Amino acid sequence: MNPKLKFSEKVSERIGYYVYRLIDPRNGTTFYVGRGRGNRVFEHAAGAYVSEDDAVQGNENDPLKLKTIWAIRKAGLDVVHLIHRHGMDGSSAAEVESALIDAYPGLTNLVKGQDADRGVMHAQQIIAEYDAPTAEPHHKLLVINVNRTSDTESLYDAVRYAWKIDPKKAAEADYVLAVIRGLIAGAFKADKWLPADAVEFAHFSRDSFGPREGRYGFVGRDAPIEVKALYEQKRLPDELRKKGAANPIRYWNI
Repeated sequence: MNPKLKFSEKVSERIGYYVYRLIDPRNGTTFYVGRGRGNRVFEHAAGAYVSEDDAVQGNENDPLKLKTIWAIRKAGLDVVHLIHRHGMDGSSAAEVESALIDAYPGLTNLVKGQDADRGVMHAQQIIAEYDAPTAEPHHKLLVINVNRTSDTESLYDAVRYAWKIDPKKAAEADYVLAVIRGLIAGAFKADKWLPADAVEFAHFSRDSFGPREGRYGFVGRDAPIEVKALYEQKRLPDELRKKGAANPIRYWNI
């Protein structure tokens, strides 16, 4: 990468917000999609210049991205970057970024983008979501958005591991609800919350979550049938679906 390459103030002013992709030159694969303005794209790609220790140990924010960038550097190559669209305001850039994240499976992005609930869906899924009745809380509930991991893990594993959460507060919940795109997909009973490095979670990959310090998971089971009937395949109320919220954890009726 040319370390002298950057946008002048004039260029930055003209292009406004933009959306970019970071590409692995070894195979042409897009591994990250981002948005920004000014020299964000160059700073982000130059963020590759971390030590090998940083990459190996992982970074709590973007462990997979760091590992990919380090592997590119180790091969004697540079991260390729591409400005996908420019001349936008912040809101439009967020929409384009979110759509591109959906279009490139296997990205290292930890967050799917703004308003991911409106992302790629089959027409039947859209009908199910918007025709579904709204759930009402009959218990103390912990609601966890599992959009990011539900495609690669069982629903139980996706909802139980590994979260930045207060285990004492989490234990107050009668049940844990797994939510995908605003629709309650499953209800579970958490029997006990344990640190994420407990032996019960040994089969989970560290790479999927980064450092496990400060994270917790639960060991539990399916909720009783009568409880599942109260919540599953129902929509969360709008107040629990805060636009742009990054935290996947919600407490309901607690």
